Amino acid sequence: MALAHNLGFPRIGRDQELRARHWQVQKDAGIELLPVGDFAWCDQPFELSWAQLFDEVAQAKALGHAVKPVVIGPLTYLWQGESHDGIDKLELLDRLLPLYDQYLNRLAALGVEWVQIDEPTLAQDLPQDWKNAYERAYNILQRAPLKKLIAIYSGGLEGNLGLAANLPVDGLHIDLVQAPDQYVTILDRLPAYKVLSLGLVDGHNAAPCDLGHTLDLLHDAHERLGERLWLAPACSLSPSPVEVAVQKCQEVAVLAAALEQNRAAA
Repeated sequence: MALAHNLGFPRIGRDQELRARHWQVQKDAGIELLPVGDFAWCDQPFELSWAQLFDEVAQAKALGHAVKPVVIGPLTYLWQGESHDGIDKLELLDRLLPLYDQYLNRLAALGVEWVQIDEPTLAQDLPQDWKNAYERAYNILQRAPLKKLIAIYSGGLEGNLGLAANLPVDGLHIDLVQAPDQYVTILDRLPAYKVLSLGLVDGHNAAPCDLGHTLDLLHDAHERLGERLWLAPACSLSPSPVEVAVQKCQEVAVLAAALEQNRAAA
């Protein structure tokens, strides 16, 4: 059965009881791997964000949830940041990577199996030095002993498809709502060991997805990927109202269940 997961849920601050209810709501909706720490990283200092993430992982695991911590990728973090004193932002990467390595190792020590690393910058037209930096960064971060899912949304990979497919990570999430045409190409380029998470549910639109059309695509994907197929909303649901976010989680779970039922009946 394709694994149903979520990239992010509406932000709730530091209210632990409400956060616990939101995790349970997602689980009740059929999400098997819950996002943890899926708050807006750009809204607060970098180190404080990681501290909150560790706390949330511990809380969620104590409640018995299967969790997938969510972190902003190092290249997207730098790309979105402001440059001071004329410094090339890429020059800061070598300072950042040891911190990522340290923090990813700490997540592994907490018993985390998968971490979601958001790199939506891969959906943009990148200069060659930034493309080279992606290869260098993830060759370093692959040493942390946990599985890494790179999440790309808000567009397609286009000229970065080969780069993303070959990064030394364990899986990719792609946005098939905004960029459906990348589906065939990414299947052809994806290494045989990697998970592919398909973002087929529109997180920005309250209207339900077309179940029939989507199931045809999912059958094809499952034939190619088997247990390496994951399903999710195309993007994080953090900007959505809670009721819409719950609906989108349910849609993902319905797709996963319908795929399994159709396969069993075949």
